[in-house]
Amino acid sequence: MNAPLSARPRSRRPLRRAQLSDEVAGHLRAAIMSGTLRPGTFIRLDETAAELGVSITPVREALLKLRGEGMVQLEPHRGHVVLPLTRQDIDDIFWLQATIARELAAAATARITDVEIDELSRINDALAVAVGSADAEAIATLEFSFHRVFNQASHRIKLAWFLLNAARYMPAQVFAADPRWGAATVDNHRRLIAALRRRDAVAVAEHTVWQFTDAARRLTETLDRNGIFSHAERVGPSP
Repeated sequence: MNAPLSARPRSRRPLRRAQLSDEVAGHLRAAIMSGTLRPGTFIRLDETAAELGVSITPVREALLKLRGEGMVQLEPHRGHVVLPLTRQDIDDIFWLQATIARELAAAATARITDVEIDELSRINDALAVAVGSADAEAIATLEFSFHRVFNQASHRIKLAWFLLNAARYMPAQVFAADPRWGAATVDNHRRLIAALRRRDAVAVAEHTVWQFTDAARRLTETLDRNGIFSHAERVGPSP
């Protein structure tokens, strides 16, 4: 059945612009979550546009998205300011991801094929090489690929989409640049793969949840070490 004319895209330009604003929002979100953009920092439209090589429009649209997520606030006559992050924010973000991932893991354990398990093993071997060579870009790409294959094996596509949406708040490059995280992740993946081969749902769930609790701990320690939480503790909860 054909969609009515009113439901069809009228132009490719709005789609491209929306994609661009999503990319800008992703860049700014990662900078906030990693502490690169500290609480209280004003994000200037023109400076950000110049830095990213885009026009002001997608930057403005990206900031509107981040306002809706409670990451920035518009101050009249001054612009958008980064709001404080708290330890509870980090706990909540990773708790949500772990909760969804646990459900996906249970379904994947029952449905994953030997071919898919072999693919996970291949990706993890490549990840180990990337960790050994400190190739942060390859590490981030392979880590994403590993979890995409694992989550798709659950055949719970809508739930996997919710996890992908929540994962926007994970600053991937922070983890990819940490060799201790890389080594621990490769080892955890190996244990996860072994549990999948045994169809051990309990162990698969444990290894899945561990990755999120470990990431939350590492990110909290990094932000604390860089004084990111001290701003929130001085001014109290964000609005």
